[in-house]
Amino acid sequence: MIPPIANNFVAGETYSEALNHVDELNVRGVSGILNLLGEHYDEREAADADADEYIALAEEIERRNTDACISVKPSQIGLEIDGAFQENLARIVDAANCFVWIDMEDHTTTDVTLDAFEEHARATDGNVGVCVQANLKRTGSDLQRLAELPGKVRLVKGAYDEPGEIAHKGKETVDAVYRDHLEYMFQAFDDGIAVGSHDPAMIEHAQHLHEEYGTPYEVQMLTGVRESAQFDLANDVPVYQYVPYGTKWFSYFYRRLRERKSNALFAARAILGN
Repeated sequence: MIPPIANNFVAGETYSEALNHVDELNVRGVSGILNLLGEHYDEREAADADADEYIALAEEIERRNTDACISVKPSQIGLEIDGAFQENLARIVDAANCFVWIDMEDHTTTDVTLDAFEEHARATDGNVGVCVQANLKRTGSDLQRLAELPGKVRLVKGAYDEPGEIAHKGKETVDAVYRDHLEYMFQAFDDGIAVGSHDPAMIEHAQHLHEEYGTPYEVQMLTGVRESAQFDLANDVPVYQYVPYGTKWFSYFYRRLRERKSNALFAARAILGN
């Protein structure tokens, strides 16, 4: 059972619990991106099992008519196992009647992830999406490639501590690069822009760019972070909440606490009963 503190950031241990959470979001105008927690498997059995669950999850989304899609991590479905990632991703994309996001992990996975996205974006006429990270120095070139493809692209600031020779460092620098990349996307993309940020300044910047260029976009945020803002934003722009679930919740919860001081303070208040 997930303790009360952690379940602010994780929607449950089963996909039924996660879908119930998304049903509640849907009532308030927010869509869901469901992610089964797990990554860096080195055994084919574990990678195949999670791919099987994603297929079952996609079928349940369709059966329940829930406004949701799914998001998979390459290392979760076999990136580190010969041939498993490509085979499992193809199985998931072929079986899913909902949209499929491919998450981005550290810089060593960027090329294989973008190649997989391009293959499936072309094959499905855009029923897949991929995440790119503004802190990587290569992202400007990657966006030029992605602008020519169908599908969606989620721009995030980047959560991995990458080497300085390949990544921008410092909040101000990364913020400036994020703004520049967003502007390029609104200029060069026909649609399919996902603003992955909780930063009010970046969300406001996206709104200004939308007003200037007219390009459609959506905002994506995490479960348990600025949720009241998510519901408010949903009155004006499509909003998706990234909804993790599963038994491997502890490491994810710990990362959320490390990322934001406000999350740690929230957990401390919960522990103290305030």
